Amino acid sequence: MSPSWTPPPTPAFAPTHDPLTPARDITHQHFQPGDQVVVIKGVAAGELWGDAMRVVAPSWHTPTDEDGWRLRDATGGAQTYVTAHPRYLVHLSRRCPDCLIHLRAVEDHLLPKHAGHDALIDCGWYTTTALNQLVHITDARSGR
Repeated sequence: MSPSWTPPPTPAFAPTHDPLTPARDITHQHFQPGDQVVVIKGVAAGELWGDAMRVVAPSWHTPTDEDGWRLRDATGGAQTYVTAHPRYLVHLSRRCPDCLIHLRAVEDHLLPKHAGHDALIDCGWYTTTALNQLVHITDARSGR
């Protein structure tokens, strides 16, 4: 008997430069507890994909020394809760202009690079620290 649920395929790793997220100017106040957000991680079958989460509470983001958000991943896993900088997040629960502009810019940047690939592609932009903090590769600091 086969299980009714199958885990998502392991993504192909395709490091891709991200000129957009590090330069994104987004304030901590842009997000509120309860907001549904996504952290865009790559491309799957011609569309952006990422981790959908819910904003839980304000939290200090040690890797960037700035206010961040504690996020809950509804699917659970090893890192059910992570802390992330606001510039990593895009609203799912509402259509705000800033998030839509950022989302479109990421689409325009990534989709042409991975056109015609059906695999799940991880662009390698994020890692999770030992403190369960989601860190963009441009924010990673040695010893943190």
